[in-house]
Amino acid sequence: MSSIRAQQKEKTRRLLIDAAFAQLSAERSFSNLSLREVTKAAGLSPNAFYRHFSDMNELGLILIDEAGLMLKKLRSQARLRIKKGGSVVKISVLTFMEFIEQYAHIFRLLLQERSGVFRAALSREIDSFTKALCGYLQQANKLNAEVAYLQANATIIIVFSAAAEALDVDQKRRHDLTKRTILQLQMIDKGSLEMNSSR
Repeated sequence: MSSIRAQQKEKTRRLLIDAAFAQLSAERSFSNLSLREVTKAAGLSPNAFYRHFSDMNELGLILIDEAGLMLKKLRSQARLRIKKGGSVVKISVLTFMEFIEQYAHIFRLLLQERSGVFRAALSREIDSFTKALCGYLQQANKLNAEVAYLQANATIIIVFSAAAEALDVDQKRRHDLTKRTILQLQMIDKGSLEMNSSR
């Protein structure tokens, strides 16, 4: 395959992926999208779809892989900002909320697709995110494995819940949610340190 042809193929594939992401909303999950809707939004024919994906399930799994890559990018961004100094909790929450604002479509996918062929893939991505946070807490706060996991798990639940609320609210409400989330995580952080020292 020539370089130009390969580039064109990748461009078409990207159009389909971006079109699928763009269709996601509070009222519309990926499971409710049809192949024709995706190809129409991408400005392509249904036949073009089949040159890249066998069906909508395969496209959905690709979207979840992309969501996982974005979560890894998010972790890296937060860690770089933390190294420059400041509250770990505050920086982490602010970074996550900025991610939600910029990539709402990706977060909607993580929230909405919890059944069928997507369940295992989504669980894998969220579990990977939790384990990475757990490892960081063990190292940064000198927590034992059990306490670090409990804190990581609680953190993910609270942050994902707050982010779900933040998707479709105005700036003031999002600001209030961010402040509340930071306070909740600071409480958990303090409790984890106390629990760890008592063991």
